[in-house]
Amino acid sequence: MRVVVLADTHAPRRWKSCPPRVAEQLRGADAILHAGDVCVPSVLDELAGFAPVHVVAGNNDGPDVVAWGAPETLELDLDGLRVGMIHDSGNKVGRIARMRRRFPDADLVVFGHSHIPLDETGDGLRIFNPGSPTDRRRQPHGTVGVLDIAAGELRSTRLVEVS
Repeated sequence: MRVVVLADTHAPRRWKSCPPRVAEQLRGADAILHAGDVCVPSVLDELAGFAPVHVVAGNNDGPDVVAWGAPETLELDLDGLRVGMIHDSGNKVGRIARMRRRFPDADLVVFGHSHIPLDETGDGLRIFNPGSPTDRRRQPHGTVGVLDIAAGELRSTRLVEVS
């Protein structure tokens, strides 16, 4: 299973429509995870044209994004891999332990908010932030994540530069 992970698209200020290099990654995806700060539900409609979308609400998402189907947190099974999703994982100090408490059964927790890509493992938990494809802030490039999952195992993660 090939899963594309996005966060912090901040439309329409930063995302006018799907950037071509993001669309390249979305083609052929089996699922899309969006870790919040979508800002307008039309982004989710656009993403859903590529693959099923799972989304959580971010601090900049309003009732229209929540109505599209974005809860504060989400737990799902992707080909046997237990995934938790949240927008803001809090301060980096103690993050893995905090996410382990928040999602005790998860193999992987996907989050956003900082716009800083991160792929880290500890305490039997992997945490993953794809960064932002459109609002890179102090990062050298906009990024998305790509997960390869098979039979309950996270086979690989990649951060892909898209700007």
